[in-house]
Order: sequence, then structure tokens, then C-alpha cells
Amino acid sequence: MPKNVALSDDQQFRYEEVIRYVRELIKAGTLAPGSKAPSLRRLSKARGVSVSTALQAYRILESQGELEARPQSGFYVRDKKPDTALPSMMRSSSKERVVKPGKHVSSMFSHAIDSNLVPLACAIPSQQILLGSQLDKFLIRAARTEGARANTYAPPLGIEELRDVIARRSMLWGHACGSDDILITCGCTEALHLALRVTTQPGDTVAVESPNYFGFLPILREQGLKVVEIPTDSVDGLSLPVLEQLLSSGQVSVCLFSSAFNNPLGCLTSEAKKSAVLKLLNRHRATLIEDDIYGDIYFGAERPRPYSAMDEARDVIYCSSFSKTVAPGYRIGWVSSERHIERLLEARYGTSLCGPVLPQIALARFLNGGAYDNHLRRLRKQLQDNIRDVSKAVTDTFPKGTRISRPEGGFVLWVELPKAIRTRELFERAIAAGICFAPGDLFTTTENYRSCLRLSCGFECDSTLERAIWQLGALADQLLENAGAKK
Repeated sequence: MPKNVALSDDQQFRYEEVIRYVRELIKAGTLAPGSKAPSLRRLSKARGVSVSTALQAYRILESQGELEARPQSGFYVRDKKPDTALPSMMRSSSKERVVKPGKHVSSMFSHAIDSNLVPLACAIPSQQILLGSQLDKFLIRAARTEGARANTYAPPLGIEELRDVIARRSMLWGHACGSDDILITCGCTEALHLALRVTTQPGDTVAVESPNYFGFLPILREQGLKVVEIPTDSVDGLSLPVLEQLLSSGQVSVCLFSSAFNNPLGCLTSEAKKSAVLKLLNRHRATLIEDDIYGDIYFGAERPRPYSAMDEARDVIYCSSFSKTVAPGYRIGWVSSERHIERLLEARYGTSLCGPVLPQIALARFLNGGAYDNHLRRLRKQLQDNIRDVSKAVTDTFPKGTRISRPEGGFVLWVELPKAIRTRELFERAIAAGICFAPGDLFTTTENYRSCLRLSCGFECDSTLERAIWQLGALADQLLENAGAKK
């Protein structure tokens, strides 16, 4: 249901009544875990509601983890969630830190693209569930029909056809921006580079969530920026008291946060908390750079609104890309900001000048073809299933005391092992065994998360992946035993 369509009191009462009814059936055992829920027609007839109301109720139950939709089959009661505890929220000082050269990051990337290793490291979905091959057809067609026109420099902002379709899509979730406020970039990474360049000076301090995406840190380092980390809960998001303290002290005037699903935690910041964050930023005249790269990969009933779509948004620069949903190799992202667009464009002149034309034409025509939304529905379902299966495998095979996140979108899983285990050492042993993952020390400039790791769930949890997770669990058990023997 579109975000802007308000439900009448009667409609809201009806689907909430259906939700209560289904929950009572589950609680009573009438609908057992794994069993099929009543069909939409049967449910609508039994409760005297429309099929659309029944579907809305099922979608909400699905988003809350109580039901799951299976293609061409209907809705089923989910198996009980694992009893594994959630990761702890690490303590983090308000000390600003210089970002040191990240040799571990480049090493991890080199392993992550090695096809001989089991792919649990980089957050890249399997080619089998992306649309790279379909996009390639649009590229070939564009090269054949637009070759002469495309073999030139693109307009500085990017081709208008692509900016138009992005602007139209952004209106669906309330982020109303004109095509002239959008700058096409080389992935989300360039978008973040440009946003930081126009809002900071070397030596400034930028606030980020903790843990934070390890790709943020090299960007900050290359621009001579320092970082301060805000403790972030795997359910509730960043700590408002710490943010308020940092803003009040004058330590930071620019923040870099995820719009929807923190990488690596996968948590969804509520609209109430987003509103509170924006009010704090407005009070202290601070700028927010938001990374919404996972915004389209949500497991709830509707797409979460980014910060820039909130009523309180005053000084927000929005960054995203199609790398996680269509084709990472095309490297097409964008940055939008009515307030900063001229300075963003000037900064672009000093870097890559413009992007390639043909990939932009191909992507614009693919998006205008209408297949993207159907693809997103399939993609979200597959990635949610992947996370469920990987979570179960970790719960079954990792050492006692392991904690795992409960992602509400995206496709990464944050795992906290017993404190005696160092995941940097586990990483070295895993590489030797043909498995790659992302150690927790990549996601911070502090000493936190040394017993944590991130698993990518972009690939189906088949027998090969299950075996790899079992091996990781066994290696972790060995490290735990060794640590006990040394005491």
C-alpha cells in the first residue's frame, strides 16, 4: 500500500482484526510452524473482509516474521525464530580518531573476488538473482542504435533520461527531488566522496554509526577527515544521547548515517528516531549525508522513508546506487541535494568530470521497461530466505554463546562470537580452508568488534555454503578450546 494513502479507521480496524485472528490460530497451535495459512479468498470470506485487506494483514505478519510468502504457493507460518541472543551494543567513547591506512580492507577485497573461495565476505548478491544479463541486452541494443551519440561525454549531471526515472521513483517513497537535483556518479562511493568534499575540510570530524560500513573509512581517510563513532544497537539504531552530546560539544557538524539498514547490523531506524535525529541536526545546523543503498531491499510491507523524505529534513545529502539491486559492475549511483547540487557538480569536475553514456542509457531504458519492481519483489524474498537459512546454520553450528543480528533488510548478518575468539585469527584459518568472510575489526577504528564478523547472505544457502558455515563453526570451536587451554 503506498505510503501516502491514509487508511480509514474502518480499514485499519479490519486488517488489525484479521492479524489478531491469525495470531490466535498460531498461538493455539491450529496453524503450526511450517503449515500453510488459509488462502486469501478463504480468509476474506471467513472474516468478512476484502481480499486486499486480507493481503495487507498477511504482508504485515510477513514483515514481522510470523508468516512467509512462497511463490505460487501462498503464505506459510514461519518456523520459530532462533533463540540466539542479539549482538551487544558496544561502548564507544566520544574520542575523535584518525583513520589509519586499511591494509586489511584491501586484503579482504582481494580474497572476496577470488572465485575459489566460498563467498561470505563482500555484500554482492549472486548473479543468478540480479539482472545483469538483462541489462546487458539493453546495453548491446543501445550500442547498436545509439553508438555515435553515446561515444561522447555525458552531460555533467548525467543523461536526463536516467535522472528523470530516478526522480520519478524517488517520489514513491516521499523523497521528492527534481531531475536537476540529481547527479549520476560512479557508484555510491563517488557519491559519498563528493558529498563529504562539499561539506567538510581536511581535519574535520565526521560522526558515523558503530559498527559502520568499512567502505566509509577509506573515503574519510583519503579526504583527511577524522571520525567519531556513535554506538548503534542492532534493533534500535544509533544512540541519540551520544549524538546530542557530540553536536552540543561542537565536535562534529557533518554526520554520515545509513538511511534504512545499517551495514553490518541490518537494523531499521524507526521514523520516530529519524525525526529526532533530524531535529537535533537542525538545532545544531549540522549536515546529514545519508547512504540509502539498501533502501529497496526491505522485508516489511513498504519501503522505509529515507531521512531526506522526512518533514524535518533541512540539510540532507542523499546517496545511493543500483549496485545491490541490478548490476554492481555497471557502477551507477547518484547523489541528490537541491541545496548542494551546484557545489557537488563543481567537485565532480575536479574528479571524473562525467560518467560513461552507454551504461546510463541502458539502465534508464531497463528501468522504464517496468521489470524492476517485479524483480525487486523476487530479490527481497530470496535475500530474506537467504538470511533465514544462514542464521539457522550459524545457530546450529557456531559455539555456544554466539549472538546474531535480525536484519530487517539488506543481506548481511552480524555475528558476535564469545569474547575469547578473535575473528582476525579465524579469518586467516578460514582463508586457508577456502572460506572468506569480513572480520569485525574492519568495521571500526576502535578496539571493539574483535570477536565479531559479518557474513554476506547474497548467495543461496546451498550445500556448499552450509558446509562452509559448519567449517567456520568448527574453526571457531577450536579457537575457543585453545583459548581455554591457555588459561
